[in-house]
Amino acid sequence: MGRRLVPLTLDNLPDLPERCRSCVFWELDPVSGEAAVKTGTAALEKESWISAVLLDWGSCGRVVYVDEVPVGYVLYAPPAYVPRSTAFPTSPVASDAVQLITAFILPDYQGQGLGRVMVQTVAKDLLRRGFKAIEAFGDARWKEPACVLPADHLLAVGFKTVRQHHAYPRLRLELRSTLSWKEDVEMALDRLLGAVQKEPALRPL
Repeated sequence: MGRRLVPLTLDNLPDLPERCRSCVFWELDPVSGEAAVKTGTAALEKESWISAVLLDWGSCGRVVYVDEVPVGYVLYAPPAYVPRSTAFPTSPVASDAVQLITAFILPDYQGQGLGRVMVQTVAKDLLRRGFKAIEAFGDARWKEPACVLPADHLLAVGFKTVRQHHAYPRLRLELRSTLSWKEDVEMALDRLLGAVQKEPALRPL
């Protein structure tokens, strides 16, 4: 079983879940987003947004594949590219941070550490690009998959609350701190991949 995370591009955009390909919750302000949904142009707006961010800023997401099957993705960008972020009560995202916009993993692949590996991959990318932190708005009352990530999940992968709120706290991950758990994550992934790769050899012939 092979796992890989590759940069999000217009070519692999169709590998995102169907509802995510046409979701512009974060990419447009509330009024424009509602208009795009009503006119049926949301998918085109999403593609246009990704294209613009790629051209202006660079890589803004990763797609997760397991055995070449797309099973999840993560999206991130500086807050200037994320109009919806200004509508949150705990905004703005700090000027030295990139916003972790949203992420999703198919239910059958949850609980395998892929969420943590996705955050680690984003952290590596942003460290190379000179950023100091990742910030995200969390949903403290999360009950089911949605555009806003569960606050508990963000806390579990290393984020700390920087502005408390009963519904939408803002959380932050200092990228330097990722170095302390980088080795643990990579070792865990190596063990996982190693166990999977060795499994066929352990079966009776």
